[in-house]
Amino acid sequence: MPPFPRASGVQLHLTALPDGRLGPSAHAFVDWLADAGQTYWQVLPLGPPDEHRSPYKAASAFAAWDGLLAEPDAPVTQDEVASFRERHAFWIGGWEAFGGSVEDQVRFDREWAALREHAAERGVQLVGDVPIYVSPEGADLATWPELFLEDGQAGVPPDALAADGQLWGNPLYDWPAMQRRRYRWWTERLRRTFDLFDVTRIDHFRAFVAYWAVPSDATTAIDGRWRRGPGRAVFDAAAGELGELSVVAEDLGVITEPVTRLRKGLGFPGMLVTLFGFDPDDPDGPHRPENHAEDRWVYVSTHDTDTAAGWFASASAEQRAGLAAALEARGIPLVAGQEHWALTELTFASPCPVAMLAAQDVLGLGSEARMNVPGTKGRSWRWKLEPGQLTAEHAARLRAATEAAGRLG
Repeated sequence: MPPFPRASGVQLHLTALPDGRLGPSAHAFVDWLADAGQTYWQVLPLGPPDEHRSPYKAASAFAAWDGLLAEPDAPVTQDEVASFRERHAFWIGGWEAFGGSVEDQVRFDREWAALREHAAERGVQLVGDVPIYVSPEGADLATWPELFLEDGQAGVPPDALAADGQLWGNPLYDWPAMQRRRYRWWTERLRRTFDLFDVTRIDHFRAFVAYWAVPSDATTAIDGRWRRGPGRAVFDAAAGELGELSVVAEDLGVITEPVTRLRKGLGFPGMLVTLFGFDPDDPDGPHRPENHAEDRWVYVSTHDTDTAAGWFASASAEQRAGLAAALEARGIPLVAGQEHWALTELTFASPCPVAMLAAQDVLGLGSEARMNVPGTKGRSWRWKLEPGQLTAEHAARLRAATEAAGRLG
């Protein structure tokens, strides 16, 4: 993968737009990003979410959610349907058998193509997100049951985000079965992804080295164990057909040397999170600003963390002292009530080629605006922008910071 140029971008899922759709508000957000000097717009997975609104348990790894359509009743011709079936023959039959609509997929691709064209004209690239697993009640398991294990469920062990770990409940892959089919399912999944996006994040990348398998009847993730993943074979198979893969590896959590070796061997940048950089018990941690490496993308916060303002409000004295020291070393002022902006400037000062911040952090919103609280249900995936909440003044301030950090495209 060629190196990414020095740039920045904003994370905002489509459902968090004022109308939550692909129409005028999505195009207007592209315009706002361009005015703000941003190169990337990163979204969450586009599949039909589960009953808790989670896009990480989407009903399909391939189909998009019709709830994102700006014009759900737009006419679709039979020629369009036939063309779509031909181009997406690998998965569209299974989606239909599951009860999905081909016409809605045609509408989505049409609206998405218009958005992507507009983004390209404004110099904005779209960044996607590939969940590592599929839904236990979705079309993928129903269509390809032979590719999944009958026992066990996915999760992660206890960590800083959840004391009992996270019990995701997704089915686990039968990796030997995938291998016998030359990883065709994953190749087609990535083909679909790069049909839609310029770059994609691969969620929970560490599972390709080893994944946390939890008994099917477990009520928490504590009783899981590590099992060996497929390594680079998945990506080699995909690259053999698709060419160079523009991937960012989400390597947060329990990361071992083999995970880092795999990521670097594939040439994928990893991820750093500024909010993780002030643990007084981890002076050598990769997230500490002084330890940042150029083979990562750096994020102020993520959809799984608190917002920057929310983090600062609950930070310990040691964490605040660490932040103050990092800011002083770089000549960045810490102004009361503007701590989120100091964290953004600190992130932008990183040697990492790409720096990302959430729309909530542009606005300086608190914990009430966080996107997801891992390990909980009913509290997440609900935050939305208010119409006009992101202003020209916000764009001007972000553009100035972007230019000062040498990230203006």
